[in-house]
Amino acid sequence: MRALDDFCVSNCVSNFSYVFNTMKAHTPTAEVVLDNRKAKQDGTYPLKLRVTFNRIRKYYNVAMPSLSEVDFNKLDSSKLRDPFLKDVKVNITATVSKAHSIFTQLSPFSFNDFEKLFFPKEEGANPANVYSTIELYVKKLREEGRLGTASSYECTLNSLHNFKKKLRFEDITPDFLNSYERWMLTNGKSSTTVGIYLRSLRTIFNQAIEKGLIEREKYPFKKSKYQIPAGQNIKKALTMNELKKIFEYEALTDSMEAKAKDLWMFSYLCNGINIKDICRLKFSNLDGDRLVFYRAKTENTKKSNQKPIVVYLGADAKVIIAKWGIPDQLPNNYIFPILHPNITPERERALVKDLTKQINKYMKRIVEKLGINKPVTTYAARHSFSTVLKRSGAPIEFISESLGHNSLKTTEHYLDSFEDDVKKQYAKLLTNFK
Repeated sequence: MRALDDFCVSNCVSNFSYVFNTMKAHTPTAEVVLDNRKAKQDGTYPLKLRVTFNRIRKYYNVAMPSLSEVDFNKLDSSKLRDPFLKDVKVNITATVSKAHSIFTQLSPFSFNDFEKLFFPKEEGANPANVYSTIELYVKKLREEGRLGTASSYECTLNSLHNFKKKLRFEDITPDFLNSYERWMLTNGKSSTTVGIYLRSLRTIFNQAIEKGLIEREKYPFKKSKYQIPAGQNIKKALTMNELKKIFEYEALTDSMEAKAKDLWMFSYLCNGINIKDICRLKFSNLDGDRLVFYRAKTENTKKSNQKPIVVYLGADAKVIIAKWGIPDQLPNNYIFPILHPNITPERERALVKDLTKQINKYMKRIVEKLGINKPVTTYAARHSFSTVLKRSGAPIEFISESLGHNSLKTTEHYLDSFEDDVKKQYAKLLTNFK
């Protein structure tokens, strides 16, 4: 059901009502209001489209970001400057305009006919069919070039289909989720894999709620209903002594072993930057002693407050760029000769995957020679970066900013307090073993 039962929204700001034809009797009206009955974990509330006809009100989920009461009240201002809130206001106007346009097509008006026109079914999708919904999302991800994420959701789809041939959103209950979890564990899946598949399913369920395909009241992923199991947290960070051994290891000049070691160290020294982001770095990302970039992993998010990652390049990181970077330092040129202009997402993914495999292969050989009995992969560089800073006393807020963890909304409120000189101070901690 797309429509919710009538309820009282106490925080509908009277000065910010997008209402059409309010003076005509028996004429439907539409406005966007703040549903402040229950706050989300980040303290915001969802926006709802409220349609009123003959004193009957119905509320509909709309594809808009949630807002705090303070931000919602700001929308009435004629001097709105926040780009994010400006976009929200434009979306609200468009949504209400769409509703008004549909009103003119309906004579007489009925909520049922309005819902059919306002929420048309997506082509090729069966609203109740979980699998067709996942397939559409996978298609969207591939069109956006997010091939890794698309592959992950395809694995989830295959797993679910092997467990149950047909699945509706109505079927996803706490009992179903518990049975599916037990089935995966019985069939040899690790708790980490189980968590990945169930989080993907939770995302699809949330999307279905936003599209009005399932009632919010039937959401099963709650503490009181079903909780996704946490995967085992295997420690991957290296000690300072182990990092010192790797840093001082002498590989054959210009060999793949030397390149693998240097790129691994570059990741460690540069905020734990992952290999895909290293491959995507261009000389335009360099700003003196700073490296400024956005994570490829979050480039398709709709968060207007996404912040760039700022790295202070020490002498050792600069040496690696000078050694393996291309000589022609034009702004649009990639720093490292791995990718090329106009590359397809498929080819980019293959090259990044191959480089990651090569780095892991040679790092395994290096640590075996050094007597380090740990799986030193590219991810270990990122984990070591964060752990070294934590052990050195860096605030968790600074570490979160450095890693680009935009999902930590509460933490992000503290990030602006870190000035450049503070970042330089913590960047120096990364080579304390010298």
